[in-house]
Amino acid sequence: MNPRIEYSCHGAARQVTGSCHLVTCNDRRVLIDCGMFQGGREQDEANYAPFGFDPASIDALLLTHAHLDHCGRIPKLVREGFKGRILTTGATRDLARIVMLDSAGLQEEEVRRGRRRGRRGDEPAFEPLYTLDDALHTMDFFADPVPYDQTVAVTDGIQARFLDAGHILGSASILLQLDDGKQQRSMVFSGDLGDPGRPILRSPAPAPAADYAVIETTYGNRQHRSLPDSVDELYRAVRETVARGGNVVIPTFALERAQEVLYYLHQGVRDGKLPPSIQVFLDSPMAISATEIFRRHPECFDDAFLGELRQGDPFALPHLHFTRDTGESMAINSIESGAVILAGSGMCTGGRVRHHLKLNLWREKSSVVFVGYAAEGTLARRIVDGAPTVKIFGEEIRVRAQLWTINGFSAHADQTSLLAWLGTSPRRKVFLVHGEYQSGMRAMAEKLDGLGIASHMPGMNEPILID
Repeated sequence: MNPRIEYSCHGAARQVTGSCHLVTCNDRRVLIDCGMFQGGREQDEANYAPFGFDPASIDALLLTHAHLDHCGRIPKLVREGFKGRILTTGATRDLARIVMLDSAGLQEEEVRRGRRRGRRGDEPAFEPLYTLDDALHTMDFFADPVPYDQTVAVTDGIQARFLDAGHILGSASILLQLDDGKQQRSMVFSGDLGDPGRPILRSPAPAPAADYAVIETTYGNRQHRSLPDSVDELYRAVRETVARGGNVVIPTFALERAQEVLYYLHQGVRDGKLPPSIQVFLDSPMAISATEIFRRHPECFDDAFLGELRQGDPFALPHLHFTRDTGESMAINSIESGAVILAGSGMCTGGRVRHHLKLNLWREKSSVVFVGYAAEGTLARRIVDGAPTVKIFGEEIRVRAQLWTINGFSAHADQTSLLAWLGTSPRRKVFLVHGEYQSGMRAMAEKLDGLGIASHMPGMNEPILID
């Protein structure tokens, strides 16, 4: 056996979604994340494609956080032969369970619809990427939770340390220590990094010294608007829409964004910046479950938010409604004004938000407020980019509602914060992933080049020797 350390990227390579990284140290193989591709038909097909490696050969999987584009293909990995351990934080384990179960349920429902269409025409039947049983079985592979800042043995020659990434509850960057018997090398994987100074969670821990860094570049080409300005704009969007007799639809990621928006709506009503009469609907079973999980993991909160928790419920509102079942969700359709509706998915690729968009997007009195990232090819991106009409459930809907894009709520670090996380420690090379190639990724590469830092944008399945 020749000593060898190798890295390859099997998702989020020159694109945003599908994060999946393989590190080989001699004959041991460790995966960092195994996420779903999200966007249009091409991304859907990529989820069904082979991984680019043998799932049965993977000794362990280290999960940075529970967003679907980081954990969404794990049940497929298990279904195709993975039998190793899954290591992650306690909060991520709890959130990943509801995310994977929700994904499996949506896939099974989509397959049922597809088969009904197929029976009426010539379309072939197709299978889900994985089933509810697959998702439940996957939970058997999760090991005991890994605390932040504690070095754990992963497999022969590989140790890991999870560091708070400040992105969503339980999110982590991961430092790998690699020893092939001839040389020792270290790699730090950013995962998705949060924006510093946000409420609820702590700011990301700075990247430790490491020979190599793998960093996300979602917003590698821009700076976020200030958080106070963004909150004020959210309040203005709600006030103006309610005043003209419309509803506010907020496509919301169930993990972190929904809770943060609830937190600010609570503050707005408390401080008299929003009318106390507004009806707020959290119309997302996953977001409701995630909010309950939030309350079980105070170890992830910053000190200020912990203090607020001791004084009361910082997510509560006078007229807050949690709508779990379909009947409750459909009842919202009868409300024509004064409702603030938070529903998933954040990119409008699935979930209940599409129903609310279909009923409100054509109404001039209503507003749609985007508070998160919209990847290329998604319904959210088409709306944000100014499409005059969009197709929802097979029907062309005119876009007449007022649109608001408030990127200061993003759970991703901007360019300045990414560079601050990376710091000034010397690196042999920085690998750029999880970003749009022509914008965030290339802009970050140019910025690093100007700072004298060598970088590389890995191609899909490209083997890279770590020397």
